[in-house]
Amino acid sequence: MIIAAWIIFIFTAIQLWVVLLNAIFRQQLSANLKDFNPLVSILIPARNEEQNIGRLLQDIQQQEWQNFEVLIFNDQSTDKTAEIVEACTKTDHRIQLLHSAGLPDGWLGKNYGCYNLAQQAKGSYFLFLDADVRISGSIIADTINKVKNHKLGLLSIFPKQNMYSWGEFLTIPNMNFILLSLLPLVFVRVLPFSSMAAANGQFMLFDAKTYRETQPHQTFRNNKVEDISIAQSFKKNSIRIACLAGNPSISCRMYSSFAEAVNGFSKNVIMFFGNSGFLAVLFWLITTLGFIPVLVALPLTMVYTYFLMLAAIRFLISVVSHQNPLKNLMLAIPQQVVLGIFIIKAFLNKSKKAYQWKGRNIA
Repeated sequence: MIIAAWIIFIFTAIQLWVVLLNAIFRQQLSANLKDFNPLVSILIPARNEEQNIGRLLQDIQQQEWQNFEVLIFNDQSTDKTAEIVEACTKTDHRIQLLHSAGLPDGWLGKNYGCYNLAQQAKGSYFLFLDADVRISGSIIADTINKVKNHKLGLLSIFPKQNMYSWGEFLTIPNMNFILLSLLPLVFVRVLPFSSMAAANGQFMLFDAKTYRETQPHQTFRNNKVEDISIAQSFKKNSIRIACLAGNPSISCRMYSSFAEAVNGFSKNVIMFFGNSGFLAVLFWLITTLGFIPVLVALPLTMVYTYFLMLAAIRFLISVVSHQNPLKNLMLAIPQQVVLGIFIIKAFLNKSKKAYQWKGRNIA
């Protein structure tokens, strides 16, 4: 018991150091692009996004960077997505709407949409955005500057998450809790190991030449977590990448209900642990029940230190992620329970070979 307690204590201390690294070495964005104004292709796969697509197109039109084309792939939407985009194409010639003729065998819908968009794109940079993302400030210019200065093949951002319901407060923070307590994001850029790779399909900015040479969405056409797989593949092939989190100029409301969030996160939660179900369960056990051996076996001063570290981890992750620290501290226990639900549902889905997303079953 005492060995397990010390292992848990040391693991928590390492988590705290990782979070501190993410807090201290926050990768800043700035624009310094005098006499540099290449065409940027903004590529948006959209399936039943009538609530979001119009707002995102407005955001893009208000960006400081104006040399762009916007291509939207209408993935057999049954709502007013196409009508909204078509109305925008009449007032802005830079916006184009593509229609899906149907999903071929062996492809997932979003991957097929991204692939088709890239085949039509003419820009020097490809910016893939999810339709439910909101952007502001000079995020396009800032990220192009980052890609140019660091010679990146890919820059990805985990947006600030907008949460409004208790179901969201219980589920969404788990994503940044895992990411920011296990991976110093600065290592994604400076270390060559594919294990130090992360990306988020909500915002992926590619050097177009690199994309055309590698065709990553075609390579990972049937991959449910193609963003992470693309990042790992790029690192394996010595293509430089970077990943950022918590930038206030990009935000997203990922899910609007508890059930939707559980269904969504169960699709990719295991990939956060190198696609190892064992490591996912071990992480959950240590971070959820680890206090028991610590309370039983360690001296009182170590127990106090352990709980202070837990609180500091939650607080710092909340600050870096632009989330409410007090709310995340108060909800830490139910959030851990919900993380367990994600993992259990992921195992159940895998055993049934049944995931569902956007009204489609995906294997």
